[in-house]
Amino acid sequence: METIEIESGHTGGAIRLMRRFAERTGLFATSSETVSTGHRYLWTDAFAVCNYLGLAASTGDPSYRSLALRLVDRVHHELGRHRSDDARQGWISDLTEEEGEAHPTIGGLRIGKPLPERAATEPWDPDLEWERDGQYFHYLTKWAHALDRTTQSTGRSVFHLWACELMETAYGSFTHGNANAPRMYWKLSIDLVTPVVPSMGQHDPLDGFVTCAELESTAAAVRPEIVGPSLERATSGFDEMIDLRKLATIDPLGLGGLLTDVCRLSQAKPGRRDLIAALLGAALSGVGEFCATPVLAAPAAGRLAFRELGLAIGLEGIAMLHENGGIECLDARCRALMAVLAQYVPVASEIVSFWLAPAHRRNATWQHHANINDVMLATSLAPNGFLGLMIPRRLVA
Repeated sequence: METIEIESGHTGGAIRLMRRFAERTGLFATSSETVSTGHRYLWTDAFAVCNYLGLAASTGDPSYRSLALRLVDRVHHELGRHRSDDARQGWISDLTEEEGEAHPTIGGLRIGKPLPERAATEPWDPDLEWERDGQYFHYLTKWAHALDRTTQSTGRSVFHLWACELMETAYGSFTHGNANAPRMYWKLSIDLVTPVVPSMGQHDPLDGFVTCAELESTAAAVRPEIVGPSLERATSGFDEMIDLRKLATIDPLGLGGLLTDVCRLSQAKPGRRDLIAALLGAALSGVGEFCATPVLAAPAAGRLAFRELGLAIGLEGIAMLHENGGIECLDARCRALMAVLAQYVPVASEIVSFWLAPAHRRNATWQHHANINDVMLATSLAPNGFLGLMIPRRLVA
């Protein structure tokens, strides 16, 4: 295994990790015959797109932006279409080939799990369901974020349009119930018709609201070049479903999500200080409790790297807000919470340093999740692509 000896926050290790990811998943190949590699996984690819865009910005090397654009195209043509082992063919949106090319996200995107989705005649198996395909709402929000970052990086408005179409579809498909008790499904079938896991993800409404706020912020900066669906109804609907009393978690990946949402909201919607304060409070409580557990002292084989790296990325976001003056727009209550959270920032370096050690990446647990682990380790080393502020260029259609 390649040894990665690079300090946290530097780009060298991220470059090597992202090159390895590109080689392993066939991203360097340009032939149309190699497009469907079976390696596409929506969550991992969303982080990867942001990483390549960040590397393009930090190194000045346009080849990384080219990799990001190639990856966007691969995801749409693999996860936006039915599986090769599915009797159905073509775009999962049921659009014609030409219409699907113009609107590749309007039917959502498959997760990319190895097994086909559960047939109506198959019994429910909660363990097996983790390996079955379908659509996850919280994966769609990650991809919408990646598309919006692509617009900010390239100046091409079409990626933002696709992100808005994706979020409009996601809101209409995943939300249900009446106006007094709106809810969300956690997992839907590939065609977005059947609830596969009907329970609501703890942070799904929050993910939806933050992503829509981010897209609206970009749209406000670049209109009238962008013509696409309004997300006003979706933004309001997600906002109504957020329960500030139920944000707390000690799951490191969930904590990282709360912290990255603080970073994103502080840039896109700083006026929502009530929500930012609630996120900070929930994250502060959870980080303290998580750090008091023996998890970070356990051997590598008993740990899930990508979940811990999610927390590291979130803590990097808190550090970036401090370094870039992002806390100046926050009120005194939020700044006080940020100051306390800052004491946990060194935990990010502890997590990243642990997983940079080659010996800790030789176990089966790391290898089983090699792609997502490599990509999220790269994000923790160079988080600006995923978290940083990219000023939109003059957009083109």
